[in-house]
Amino acid sequence: MTFGSMVADLLQGLVVSVEIFVFTLLISLPLGIPLALARMSKNRVVSGTVAVWISIVRGTPLMLQIIFVYFSPYILFGMPLSRYPRLLATVLAFGLNYAAYFAEIYRGGIQSIDRGQHEAAKALGMSKGRTFFRIILPQTLKRVIPAIGNEVITLVKDTSLAFTIAVAEMFTIAKQLSSANTTMTPLIVAAVFYYVFNALVAWTMSRLEKRYAYYN
Repeated sequence: MTFGSMVADLLQGLVVSVEIFVFTLLISLPLGIPLALARMSKNRVVSGTVAVWISIVRGTPLMLQIIFVYFSPYILFGMPLSRYPRLLATVLAFGLNYAAYFAEIYRGGIQSIDRGQHEAAKALGMSKGRTFFRIILPQTLKRVIPAIGNEVITLVKDTSLAFTIAVAEMFTIAKQLSSANTTMTPLIVAAVFYYVFNALVAWTMSRLEKRYAYYN
């Protein structure tokens, strides 16, 4: 194995890792908002159900959730595993997991908004929906960027857990190359790729945080 071919293989795995990362955010970031609102609902059944679900997701390993999501169609419906793409199962598990964390972050942000703003909007004749999307949500997103940034950075590293169901992301390929060639080089190169990936994400989140900071 030449160094060039090893890097090429790892870059193929990196593409899969980026796909998991991007699709997870596309699912979890928007899904966290309705979950946060349901968690805050005055209907005890709705809020209680969501609270229990979030508690289960946050209280069990993501690795276990990936396995559960992958094997559930077979166990529940007898669906052949060959028809259920591993990458799809991984993205669904990641999306649901991170949506639970983002829901709690959003909930904290929403509850931090002064109640007087709701009352002022009501006095101006604004509906609850318009008040939320025009006044509350923009301020919430601005406030929770640092907390979201921490979770997004964690997601970069968590993509390696896709190896649980043999998804050929970068960590899986690095382990295979390392075992086949009895060398640590693929793992070291993968670590460098992860670091660069994470550094880019951290830089992006830092720029967002500075751009939308309350105080300059």
